[in-house]
Amino acid sequence: MNAMIYCRVSTEKSSQETSLARQEEELLKLAEKLNFEVCATIKEQASGYELNRDGIFEILDLIKDKKANALLIQDETRLGRGNAKIALFHVLIKEGITIYTLSHEGEIELSDSDAMLIEIVGIVEEYQRKLHNLKIKRGMLRAVEQGFRPEKNLKNHGNPAGREKKEVPVEEIVRLRMNGLTFEEISATLRGFGYKVSKATVHRRYLEHQKGVESQS
Repeated sequence: MNAMIYCRVSTEKSSQETSLARQEEELLKLAEKLNFEVCATIKEQASGYELNRDGIFEILDLIKDKKANALLIQDETRLGRGNAKIALFHVLIKEGITIYTLSHEGEIELSDSDAMLIEIVGIVEEYQRKLHNLKIKRGMLRAVEQGFRPEKNLKNHGNPAGREKKEVPVEEIVRLRMNGLTFEEISATLRGFGYKVSKATVHRRYLEHQKGVESQS
């Protein structure tokens, strides 16, 4: 198993350098005991309440690149504190990363309260995803009711995985906007029909079209 080692202290005091070195040494021994291959050792001085940490983003990059499937820390507070800790636990668990600590001498055992909070976060995230999908579906239905015909702008070129998109249909953006849809609803609708377009892009294309119309008048 490939493992990341993460060491953290919270202050800039020079005495904390010793703590970082000690954490690294002890975690390397834990990795050896567990027969793990250490792919990266990350050390930093930062507040555990802060999510914006270089070390955390390095961990996320390693996970994204499939270079590690385990994380070794001294104890749960080294990963984070307060809401930041819960958020990070949730992300790691969702990505399939197993967390090991020195304090547990093996896989971490979450407290009942932490486990409950992480479960709640997962439930909330799932309902947010459902709401987002419902919003896209409603936007698509509303757009079709307003006369949007995706078959005029999308082609199937023999791709079994789905239809390929042409350029963003500016005329449809303008018409749907004139029919009362918000830019967010329009972008969600177009994404549902296969266009990779953001709300900002829809807004920009609409403004460009309006400026073009004004310049011609």
